[in-house]
Amino acid sequence: MIIRRAESGDLEGLKRLLYQVCQIHADGRPDLFRAGGIKYTDQELLDILPDDSRPVFVCAENDQVLGYAFCILEDTPGTTSLQPVRTLYLDDLCVEASARGRHIGTRLYERVLLAARELGCSRVTLHAWNFNEKAFGFYEKLGMTPLYTAMEQKL
Repeated sequence: MIIRRAESGDLEGLKRLLYQVCQIHADGRPDLFRAGGIKYTDQELLDILPDDSRPVFVCAENDQVLGYAFCILEDTPGTTSLQPVRTLYLDDLCVEASARGRHIGTRLYERVLLAARELGCSRVTLHAWNFNEKAFGFYEKLGMTPLYTAMEQKL
């Protein structure tokens, strides 16, 4: 099992996992997410993979993608009231359902932390949907803490 930058040859494995993530979200919030879809087209994925400002890491075993972490490098300029901040945003992390419990998610997250340090980031951030209690528990075990809460009123 190896953690590495994703490559174009990982496309089908990434799409399989992106589909799983979409299903979790569609089950949890069908008012926002469509069942049966994925977040990116093939071309969008092929454009993202070589982009150093959007690193994607995979956990692969025998050429099979068992998990991924999509990241986005964010530079927020300082203002009169805010410090400038360089952040690595963890946009999406998924582990193949059949491979869970093997610490793949933890290893991917550790690789994200390493990348953030290498890129000169002061923090790693992510968003998690409140319905996804398993994700919240996982991220809290890794040492993440809530930064703020977005609220809504459905109409």
